[in-house]
Amino acid sequence: MERIPEPELMDDPAQALAYAQADFSAPHDYFVELVAQRFGTGLCGTVLDLGCGPGDICRRFARRFPDCRIHGIDASAPMLELARRDTRAASLDERIRYFSARLPDATLPLPHYDLLLSNSLLHHLSEPAVLWETIARHGRTGSRVFVMDLMRPGDRARAESLLKTYAADEPAVLQKDFFHSLLAAYRPDEVRQQLARQGLEQLAIEVVSDRHFIVCGEL
Repeated sequence: MERIPEPELMDDPAQALAYAQADFSAPHDYFVELVAQRFGTGLCGTVLDLGCGPGDICRRFARRFPDCRIHGIDASAPMLELARRDTRAASLDERIRYFSARLPDATLPLPHYDLLLSNSLLHHLSEPAVLWETIARHGRTGSRVFVMDLMRPGDRARAESLLKTYAADEPAVLQKDFFHSLLAAYRPDEVRQQLARQGLEQLAIEVVSDRHFIVCGEL
């Protein structure tokens, strides 16, 4: 099945609120657990979350790794407003800061980070190279990378099956977003080509569920 791109930005306040209110505890906890499995539980330093959305992973990560400080960036103003609100409510605003930035022209507060994260940003990008270029630019030797994203199914029937399995009880706007995201996702073989073009062949690609893959390793 050919990739069908979707809009890069979630800038509708109603869409952002529906996303923030959805229960992503299982996949987001899984994301944080996979980071701990790959890199250990004693992570410290400054973390960059690319495409942080409403900040749920930032907050879960901060609780799991108390020695880390986190910078979350996103281009959606409604998402960042919700992220800041919920982070203040969780009393984590001293360790997590959010910044408005859009790749590839993002101006980030630090030149380099110890760990670079991204969850479900890649499939939104019409030019995936901007993610890998940002990681290469803001990482340094020894920086760790952990990217997780959806994996495009072989056909629409499989995408519809995944929708019924994982989003049947979600609001209509989230069902629509999930389905379109599956159609817009990249396959692991395509991501391998992206990494090779950026000179990031040392990063490993691993399929970790029936709909997700990860890219992880050290620069």
